[in-house]
Amino acid sequence: MTRRLLPSGEAALLVECDDLDEVLALHDALAAERRPGVVELVPAARTVLVAVDPAVLPLESLETWLRRVRVEGVGPADAVAPGEAVVPVVYDGDDLDETAELLGVSPESLVARHLAASWRVAFGGFAPGFGYLVSDDWPFDVPRLGAPRARVPAGAVALAGGFAGVYPRQSPGGWRLIGRTDAVLWDAARAEPAMLAPGRLVPFERVTG
Repeated sequence: MTRRLLPSGEAALLVECDDLDEVLALHDALAAERRPGVVELVPAARTVLVAVDPAVLPLESLETWLRRVRVEGVGPADAVAPGEAVVPVVYDGDDLDETAELLGVSPESLVARHLAASWRVAFGGFAPGFGYLVSDDWPFDVPRLGAPRARVPAGAVALAGGFAGVYPRQSPGGWRLIGRTDAVLWDAARAEPAMLAPGRLVPFERVTG
């Protein structure tokens, strides 16, 4: 694994990785060996930001730790995850039938694969509470819509590329909608506002509307 460390202010270092798999493996390794003074680990598509309290863990010591930490391949089932977030889904999305046809499967088969996959939050982004979910069990690369929708409703369960996601609020979007949930993805009044925190395992559960 190639590790390029970049300064990010006076209390953080940004680690550049080669790909998302390396991001996930590094995030898990750091979470498993979390040092006193580490304030936050923030994964993204190709980076992990490590924020610290410099009075407890100076940046020089952080750099040494980041260069020495041992990283092994970690799949969703073995991830160091902050708990589990079950998302109930009604599978009646506007794009379900068309998406299944594009992928060469039946709508029911697509739903079954979505339910059976071991999903995990790789990183957050796009909007507060939105998590990019990945799974080693997911075989599809789902094309985005040719033209994004002006409005995607809050709670829409969607697919794009190798990711699954749930829209936390109404917004524009080009992901393909396969269902909906009434789960509250973001609530600033909660101790942990984001339901889908990085590293968390996310089982989907089928319900009727």
